[in-house]
Amino acid sequence: MTTQIDLSDTTAVVTGGTRGIGRAIAETLADAGAAVVPTSRTPSDIAEAADAIREYGVESLEVATDVTNAAEVEALFATTADELGGVDVVVNNAGMNPVSGMGTPESVDPDEFRTTVDVNLQGAFTCTHEAGSYLLENGGGSVVNVASISGLVGTKRQHGYVASKHGLVGLTKSVALDWAPQVRVNAIAPGYVSTDLTAPIEDDEELHQSLLDDIPVDRFAAPDEVADVALFLASDMASYVTGECLVVDGGWTAH
Repeated sequence: MTTQIDLSDTTAVVTGGTRGIGRAIAETLADAGAAVVPTSRTPSDIAEAADAIREYGVESLEVATDVTNAAEVEALFATTADELGGVDVVVNNAGMNPVSGMGTPESVDPDEFRTTVDVNLQGAFTCTHEAGSYLLENGGGSVVNVASISGLVGTKRQHGYVASKHGLVGLTKSVALDWAPQVRVNAIAPGYVSTDLTAPIEDDEELHQSLLDDIPVDRFAAPDEVADVALFLASDMASYVTGECLVVDGGWTAH
């Protein structure tokens, strides 16, 4: 028996939806029939992603949005609701882990730490806050936060990223409690995923192998493998799942 997820008559907003994991999620939701609004700060990237989404026969919008700018986020959801009839799914995927913000605690610039937290955590909260009235107005919906295995364990020299992703997992649980039973709120914790950002790691044979040694399935994930989990959480297939963080790491955290 084959079960196909159908998101027809559903509108989804995917932040950071023009590249990598976010792009895969946006196209996977579109393939399931959802109208999808992929956002980023770069209009040209949004236009290219929106065109790709329309190839699935669904609607899309091009709304450049910086998730740290509350006015832009407010406009994003207002425009989406006005033009596409509402907001049903929000995927908070926009994030950053800049090399300039890495280092030992005494060496990291507090401003770099703050910037990472502003994008990864404050940005997700701002989007959730602005989407709330539309989600609740529709009588239901789903929020999917893209966290990380670094939101479950510590990682050396990545304090802003780790703190923000731990915070995002906690935010997921607290918002799920407030919005139940109308809106489900869950998170995904990907491990290492093959994207443009991880290409330098995979090109470094010694580093790549050292990471694979800790991944039982012996490879990085494809973005589509994370997107499939987002699709599940966004759909009625996950109707009894809220306040959870689903790990997609090939077994990395099992040990």
